Amino acid sequence: MKIRAPAKINVGLRVVGKRADGYHLLDTVMVPVSLYDEIYITKSIRKGRSCTAKLTVTCDNPAVPSDEGNIVFRAADLIIKENSINEPVAIHIVKRIPIGAGLGGGSSDAAATLIAMNSLFRLNYSMRRLKKRGYSLGADVPFFIGRMPARARGIGERLTPIKSLPWNWAIIVYPGFPVATSWVYRNFQAKLTKPMANTSIISPLKKSFGQRRLLVNDLETVTLARYPRIKFLKEELNAKGAAGALMSGSGSAVFGLFDSRGKAAWALSRLQKEDGVQTFLVRLLT
Repeated sequence: MKIRAPAKINVGLRVVGKRADGYHLLDTVMVPVSLYDEIYITKSIRKGRSCTAKLTVTCDNPAVPSDEGNIVFRAADLIIKENSINEPVAIHIVKRIPIGAGLGGGSSDAAATLIAMNSLFRLNYSMRRLKKRGYSLGADVPFFIGRMPARARGIGERLTPIKSLPWNWAIIVYPGFPVATSWVYRNFQAKLTKPMANTSIISPLKKSFGQRRLLVNDLETVTLARYPRIKFLKEELNAKGAAGALMSGSGSAVFGLFDSRGKAAWALSRLQKEDGVQTFLVRLLT
Protein backbone atom coordinates (compact mmCIF):
# COMPACT_ATOMS: atom_id res chain seq x y z
CA MET A 1 0.00 0.00 0.00
CA LYS A 2 1.19 3.50 -0.86
CA ILE A 3 0.02 6.61 0.96
CA ARG A 4 1.17 10.22 0.67
CA ALA A 5 1.95 12.32 3.73
CA PRO A 6 1.58 16.09 3.17
CA ALA A 7 3.68 18.84 4.74
CA LYS A 8 2.08 21.74 6.60
CA ILE A 9 2.71 25.43 7.05
CA ASN A 10 1.70 27.63 9.99
CA VAL A 11 0.07 30.78 8.62
CA GLY A 12 -0.06 32.19 12.14
CA LEU A 13 1.53 31.07 15.39
CA ARG A 14 1.16 32.62 18.83
CA VAL A 15 2.65 31.29 22.05
CA VAL A 16 0.01 32.01 24.67
CA GLY A 17 1.27 30.24 27.77
CA LYS A 18 3.29 27.41 29.28
CA ARG A 19 2.12 24.32 31.13
CA ALA A 20 3.58 23.08 34.40
CA ASP A 21 5.25 20.21 32.52
CA GLY A 22 7.15 22.68 30.32
CA TYR A 23 5.09 22.36 27.14
CA HIS A 24 4.21 25.67 25.52
CA LEU A 25 0.57 26.50 24.76
CA LEU A 26 -0.07 27.61 21.20
CA ASP A 27 -2.73 29.27 19.09
CA THR A 28 -1.89 28.54 15.48
CA VAL A 29 -3.43 28.01 12.05
CA MET A 30 -2.00 24.99 10.26
CA VAL A 31 -2.58 24.25 6.59
CA PRO A 32 -1.60 21.07 4.69
CA VAL A 33 0.20 21.67 1.39
CA SER A 34 1.01 19.64 -1.71
CA LEU A 35 4.54 18.64 -0.74
CA TYR A 36 4.52 14.97 0.16
CA ASP A 37 6.54 12.17 1.65
CA GLU A 38 5.51 8.74 0.37
CA ILE A 39 4.95 5.79 2.69
CA TYR A 40 4.97 2.23 1.33
CA ILE A 41 3.60 -0.46 3.66
CA THR A 42 3.55 -4.16 2.84
CA LYS A 43 2.62 -7.22 4.84
CA SER A 44 3.42 -10.86 4.21
CA ILE A 45 2.23 -14.22 5.49
CA ARG A 46 3.78 -15.18 8.83
CA LYS A 47 6.31 -17.97 8.55
CA GLY A 48 7.09 -20.41 11.30
CA ARG A 49 5.51 -20.47 14.75
CA SER A 50 6.60 -17.10 16.01
CA CYS A 51 3.78 -14.98 17.45
CA THR A 52 5.78 -11.80 17.22
CA ALA A 53 5.42 -9.68 14.11
CA LYS A 54 8.65 -8.42 12.58
CA LEU A 55 8.50 -4.71 11.83
CA THR A 56 11.10 -3.11 9.58
CA VAL A 57 11.29 0.56 8.63
CA THR A 58 13.63 1.95 5.99
CA CYS A 59 14.06 5.35 4.35
CA ASP A 60 15.87 6.74 1.33
CA ASN A 61 17.31 9.44 3.61
CA PRO A 62 20.06 7.98 5.83
CA ALA A 63 19.41 10.66 8.48
CA VAL A 64 16.07 9.01 9.32
CA PRO A 65 16.38 6.28 12.00
CA SER A 66 14.97 2.80 11.43
CA ASP A 67 14.11 1.91 15.03
CA GLU A 68 12.03 3.36 17.88
CA GLY A 69 13.67 6.71 17.22
CA ASN A 70 11.45 6.95 14.13
CA ILE A 71 7.88 8.06 14.85
CA VAL A 72 6.69 5.91 11.90
CA PHE A 73 8.13 2.84 13.63
CA ARG A 74 6.31 3.79 16.84
CA ALA A 75 3.03 4.37 14.97
CA ALA A 76 3.13 0.98 13.25
CA ASP A 77 4.28 -0.78 16.42
CA LEU A 78 1.37 0.72 18.35
CA ILE A 79 -1.16 -0.72 15.87
CA ILE A 80 0.61 -4.08 15.71
CA LYS A 81 0.65 -4.55 19.48
CA GLU A 82 -2.87 -3.22 20.04
CA ASN A 83 -4.31 -5.68 17.51
CA SER A 84 -1.94 -8.63 18.07
CA ILE A 85 -0.92 -8.58 14.42
CA ASN A 86 1.35 -11.50 13.53
CA GLU A 87 2.19 -10.77 9.90
CA PRO A 88 5.60 -9.21 9.22
CA VAL A 89 5.25 -5.55 8.22
CA ALA A 90 7.75 -3.63 6.10
CA ILE A 91 7.60 0.14 5.73
CA HIS A 92 9.66 2.28 3.36
CA ILE A 93 9.67 6.08 3.47
CA VAL A 94 10.49 8.21 0.45
CA LYS A 95 11.48 11.50 2.06
CA ARG A 96 10.73 14.72 0.18
CA ILE A 97 9.77 16.98 3.09
CA PRO A 98 13.00 18.46 4.50
CA ILE A 99 13.94 17.35 8.01
CA GLY A 100 13.99 19.94 10.80
CA ALA A 101 12.19 22.50 8.65
CA GLY A 102 9.05 23.16 10.71
CA LEU A 103 6.92 21.47 8.04
CA GLY A 104 5.68 18.56 10.15
CA GLY A 105 7.16 15.76 8.05
CA GLY A 106 7.60 13.28 10.89
CA SER A 107 4.13 13.84 12.34
CA SER A 108 2.58 13.57 8.89
CA ASP A 109 4.43 10.32 8.20
CA ALA A 110 3.14 8.91 11.49
CA ALA A 111 -0.44 9.92 10.67
CA ALA A 112 -0.19 8.36 7.21
CA THR A 113 1.13 5.17 8.79
CA LEU A 114 -1.83 4.98 11.18
CA ILE A 115 -4.28 5.56 8.32
CA ALA A 116 -2.60 2.96 6.11
CA MET A 117 -2.33 0.31 8.84
CA ASN A 118 -6.01 0.81 9.65
CA SER A 119 -6.91 0.21 6.01
CA LEU A 120 -4.40 -2.54 5.28
CA PHE A 121 -5.50 -4.69 8.21
CA ARG A 122 -9.18 -3.68 7.98
CA LEU A 123 -9.33 -2.55 11.58
CA ASN A 124 -12.26 -0.15 11.12
CA TYR A 125 -10.88 2.47 13.49
CA SER A 126 -13.01 5.61 13.50
CA MET A 127 -11.44 8.99 12.75
CA ARG A 128 -11.76 9.89 16.42
CA ARG A 129 -9.99 6.71 17.49
CA LEU A 130 -7.19 7.26 14.98
CA LYS A 131 -6.70 10.81 16.24
CA LYS A 132 -6.53 9.57 19.82
CA ARG A 133 -3.82 7.10 18.85
CA GLY A 134 -2.05 9.85 16.94
CA TYR A 135 -2.04 12.18 19.93
CA SER A 136 -0.19 9.54 21.95
CA LEU A 137 2.62 9.85 19.38
CA GLY A 138 2.75 13.63 19.02
CA ALA A 139 0.55 16.71 19.35
CA ASP A 140 0.54 17.45 15.59
CA VAL A 141 -0.35 13.92 14.47
CA PRO A 142 -4.17 14.32 14.84
CA PHE A 143 -4.04 17.37 12.53
CA PHE A 144 -2.47 15.26 9.79
CA ILE A 145 -5.07 12.54 10.23
CA GLY A 146 -7.77 15.14 9.53
CA ARG A 147 -5.75 16.65 6.64
CA MET A 148 -7.57 19.97 6.46
CA PRO A 149 -6.79 23.56 7.55
CA ALA A 150 -7.38 23.99 11.25
CA ARG A 151 -6.86 26.25 14.18
CA ALA A 152 -4.84 24.35 16.78
CA ARG A 153 -4.76 25.29 20.43
CA GLY A 154 -3.36 23.82 23.61
CA ILE A 155 -0.14 22.07 22.62
CA GLY A 156 -1.70 21.52 19.20
CA GLU A 157 -4.30 18.90 20.06
CA ARG A 158 -7.43 21.12 20.19
CA LEU A 159 -8.44 21.41 16.54
CA THR A 160 -11.10 23.60 14.92
CA PRO A 161 -11.51 23.12 11.14
CA ILE A 162 -11.22 26.13 8.83
CA LYS A 163 -13.33 25.98 5.67
CA SER A 164 -11.54 28.47 3.43
CA LEU A 165 -8.40 30.58 3.13
CA PRO A 166 -7.64 33.71 1.09
CA TRP A 167 -4.56 32.15 -0.54
CA ASN A 168 -4.22 29.22 -2.93
CA TRP A 169 -0.48 28.90 -3.55
CA ALA A 170 2.74 29.11 -1.63
CA ILE A 171 6.46 28.89 -2.18
CA ILE A 172 8.39 27.07 0.52
CA VAL A 173 12.09 27.82 0.83
CA TYR A 174 14.32 25.49 2.85
CA PRO A 175 17.68 27.13 3.62
CA GLY A 176 19.64 23.89 3.52
CA PHE A 177 19.97 23.31 7.26
CA PRO A 178 17.61 22.14 10.03
CA VAL A 179 16.63 23.91 13.23
CA ALA A 180 15.96 21.92 16.42
CA THR A 181 12.47 22.61 17.78
CA SER A 182 13.62 21.89 21.33
CA TRP A 183 16.33 24.57 21.06
CA VAL A 184 13.85 27.17 19.82
CA TYR A 185 11.42 26.63 22.68
CA ARG A 186 14.18 26.57 25.29
CA ASN A 187 15.30 29.99 24.09
CA PHE A 188 11.87 31.49 23.67
CA GLN A 189 11.07 34.13 26.25
CA ALA A 190 7.28 34.23 26.26
CA LYS A 191 5.44 37.50 26.71
CA LEU A 192 2.17 36.34 28.15
CA THR A 193 0.42 39.68 28.71
CA LYS A 194 -2.82 39.59 26.73
CA PRO A 195 -1.62 38.01 23.46
CA MET A 196 -3.50 38.79 20.25
CA ALA A 197 -4.39 35.13 19.73
CA ASN A 198 -6.57 35.16 22.84
CA THR A 199 -9.05 37.48 21.09
CA SER A 200 -9.34 35.72 17.72
CA ILE A 201 -7.00 34.14 15.22
CA ILE A 202 -9.82 33.28 12.80
CA SER A 203 -11.69 36.52 12.15
CA PRO A 204 -8.61 38.27 10.67
CA LEU A 205 -8.82 35.88 7.69
CA LYS A 206 -11.88 37.71 6.41
CA LYS A 207 -10.19 41.08 5.76
CA SER A 208 -7.03 41.90 3.87
CA PHE A 209 -5.52 43.96 6.70
CA GLY A 210 -6.43 41.18 9.09
CA GLN A 211 -4.70 38.61 6.93
CA ARG A 212 -1.44 40.50 7.36
CA ARG A 213 -2.03 40.63 11.11
CA LEU A 214 -2.54 36.88 11.18
CA LEU A 215 0.86 36.29 9.56
CA VAL A 216 2.82 36.45 12.79
CA ASN A 217 5.03 33.74 14.24
CA ASP A 218 6.23 34.41 17.78
CA LEU A 219 9.05 31.88 17.39
CA GLU A 220 10.73 34.04 14.76
CA THR A 221 12.14 36.17 17.57
CA VAL A 222 14.41 33.26 18.44
CA THR A 223 15.13 31.59 15.12
CA LEU A 224 15.65 34.63 12.87
CA ALA A 225 17.98 36.25 15.39
CA ARG A 226 20.21 33.16 15.42
CA TYR A 227 19.96 32.40 11.70
CA PRO A 228 20.08 35.60 9.57
CA ARG A 229 19.94 33.45 6.43
CA ILE A 230 16.33 32.53 7.25
CA LYS A 231 15.46 36.20 7.77
CA PHE A 232 17.03 37.06 4.40
CA LEU A 233 14.99 34.39 2.59
CA LYS A 234 11.80 35.62 4.20
CA GLU A 235 12.58 39.15 3.01
CA GLU A 236 13.30 37.81 -0.48
CA LEU A 237 9.86 36.19 -0.63
CA ASN A 238 8.23 39.51 0.19
CA ALA A 239 10.39 41.27 -2.37
CA LYS A 240 9.35 38.76 -5.04
CA GLY A 241 5.66 39.59 -4.64
CA ALA A 242 4.36 37.34 -1.87
CA ALA A 243 1.16 38.54 -0.21
CA GLY A 244 2.94 37.70 3.03
CA ALA A 245 5.87 35.60 4.17
CA LEU A 246 6.48 33.74 7.41
CA MET A 247 8.62 31.09 9.03
CA SER A 248 6.77 27.78 9.43
CA GLY A 249 6.65 26.43 12.96
CA SER A 250 10.04 26.72 14.63
CA GLY A 251 11.82 26.82 11.26
CA SER A 252 14.00 26.51 9.35
CA ALA A 253 11.71 26.73 6.30
CA VAL A 254 9.98 29.95 5.32
CA PHE A 255 7.08 30.37 2.93
CA GLY A 256 5.44 33.06 0.85
CA LEU A 257 1.72 33.14 0.05
CA PHE A 258 0.31 33.93 -3.41
CA ASP A 259 -3.19 34.29 -4.83
CA SER A 260 -2.26 32.85 -8.24
CA ARG A 261 -0.02 30.12 -9.56
CA GLY A 262 1.46 32.47 -12.15
CA LYS A 263 2.76 34.92 -9.55
CA ALA A 264 4.12 32.07 -7.46
CA ALA A 265 5.88 30.46 -10.43
CA TRP A 266 7.53 33.77 -11.37
CA ALA A 267 8.82 34.22 -7.84
CA LEU A 268 10.01 30.60 -7.74
CA SER A 269 12.13 31.09 -10.86
CA ARG A 270 13.97 33.94 -9.11
CA LEU A 271 14.40 32.23 -5.76
CA GLN A 272 15.80 29.07 -7.33
CA LYS A 273 18.94 31.10 -8.12
CA GLU A 274 19.78 31.35 -4.41
CA ASP A 275 22.70 29.11 -3.43
CA GLY A 276 22.12 26.13 -1.15
CA VAL A 277 18.34 26.34 -0.90
CA GLN A 278 15.51 24.00 -1.83
CA THR A 279 12.37 25.61 -3.22
CA PHE A 280 8.91 24.12 -3.59
CA LEU A 281 5.85 25.49 -5.36
CA VAL A 282 2.87 24.08 -3.48
CA ARG A 283 -0.89 24.35 -3.38
CA LEU A 284 -2.72 24.91 -0.11
CA LEU A 285 -4.94 21.88 0.48
CA THR A 286 -8.33 23.14 1.56
